[in-house]
Amino acid sequence: MRIGVAATPSVALPTLDWLRTSSHSLGLIITRPDRQAGRGRKISQSVVGNWANEFAIELIKPKNPSEMVNSIASFELLIAIGYGVILPAEVLIVPKFGWINLHFSLLPKYRGAAPAQRALENGELVTGATVFALNDGMDTGPIFAQRELKIDQSWRTVELLENLAQLGPKLIEQTIESIKSGVKPTEQSGTFSLAPKVTKAEAKIDWTQASAVILNKIRAFSLEPGPWSAWRNEAFGILRAQASEFVSATKPGTICVRGRRAYVSVGQGCEVEILSVLPSGKREMSASTWVNGARIQGGELLG
Repeated sequence: MRIGVAATPSVALPTLDWLRTSSHSLGLIITRPDRQAGRGRKISQSVVGNWANEFAIELIKPKNPSEMVNSIASFELLIAIGYGVILPAEVLIVPKFGWINLHFSLLPKYRGAAPAQRALENGELVTGATVFALNDGMDTGPIFAQRELKIDQSWRTVELLENLAQLGPKLIEQTIESIKSGVKPTEQSGTFSLAPKVTKAEAKIDWTQASAVILNKIRAFSLEPGPWSAWRNEAFGILRAQASEFVSATKPGTICVRGRRAYVSVGQGCEVEILSVLPSGKREMSASTWVNGARIQGGELLG
């Protein structure tokens, strides 16, 4: 089958690697236009664009979905994986077998841009991946294939997405075989939920909340946009934390140092231990390195 893929993030790479070595013809990669990225804000292309260049596969970066119509006209199937663009009907109807999408949730749960983040934020124990036929709704199309994944409680969003991405090749293979055999997808059923993109404001830590809520948010938002608090009048990233057995009588957000380990008071008289941080203008560092370098004595407030 002659196949094209529209994708932007690294979660597409396991499926792309499988397609490249499969019996199918992977003839086109569509990715988002180059944009600023990294600390230096240099203009860079997506990791999927780099992958296409490495393997000499035709690459296009349309600024508008209508620009891809001529490029996809000869393809039988298009696969979207985190492409990040809503595709109009005029584009969806072009390939012989239409478009399918690899989505990282067990649809109809967590429809939207941030399914892995929202699953972690809500403390889910199980999630998964779904391949469905794209239509004009937000992740509402009928399902071809689906697989569950148990969530390790140490995973942040980056680790969860890495593991979900590994489900992609088998699910896409299963879906392509179903399409070739004329098997129709099944309409979604059950209660749906939404997974909107996480805003910077949402990622600010509210230290008055319970420790479990705070730890879930740190896990969920560690990749994008980054969990943060205010410290010494600047934004201060907190990228890893864990539960603590200590209790606290101090105001939520108060830093306590024991040895070279940093703890923060939270709601319900509890504490969490901070493991790694991202001070403004610096790289990620361990909490002990931060405590030493900033000469934290305890008693300061994160807010």
